[in-house]
Amino acid sequence: MDAALKARAERVGRELADAPAEEILRWAVEEFGTKLVVAASMAEAVLVDMLAKIRSDVPVVFIDTGYHFAETVGTRDAVAATYNLPLISVRPQLTVAGQDAVHGKDLYASDPDLCCRMRKVVPLDRALAPYRAWAAGSRRAESDGRKALPVVGWDERRGKVKIHPLATWTDEDVDRYVEENNVLVNPLLTDGYQSVGCWPCTQRGTGRAGRWAGSTKTECGIH
Repeated sequence: MDAALKARAERVGRELADAPAEEILRWAVEEFGTKLVVAASMAEAVLVDMLAKIRSDVPVVFIDTGYHFAETVGTRDAVAATYNLPLISVRPQLTVAGQDAVHGKDLYASDPDLCCRMRKVVPLDRALAPYRAWAAGSRRAESDGRKALPVVGWDERRGKVKIHPLATWTDEDVDRYVEENNVLVNPLLTDGYQSVGCWPCTQRGTGRAGRWAGSTKTECGIH
């Protein structure tokens, strides 16, 4: 672990706690340059849009789980065509068919934690390996488990700085930015889905209530 980098991240997190999202992201870009990567779920492209206005060579990573809605893949393709940013799609080691053959059909139903680890967490870990810091669009308003998200903090497991520029944003803040900046939005968000993940584990619902509905699972393990 880089103790000095961890201490700096935690100090900057306190200093920028009330800063605008654009300022937080700009700090990350200026601090890490192309050693920063932005993870995008393709629910909406707010963070990608902010990044594109700051610097054009910082990469964006998307985890192509093999279980995404067609609308999510379409949003990824639209983002790639719209923004002059390097977009990296990362896939799991096994295809869906390969996973079915090794672990049994529909692992997402029998062992959703293992499915998420294989199809999301491990591919992202591999994608993040070359970088010193990563940013994501997670917000405190999304769930009780995210209420303490720092705007800049330390990813202990990966040994990297993690930035949440939108941590303090409400749903209304997101909607306002989308409207004012004509940001690309996944069509599912206007079709009853307020949170979009893999199709087998996502239903229509308020907030993140449609994710892993009927179970106690609330997170995939990425964050």
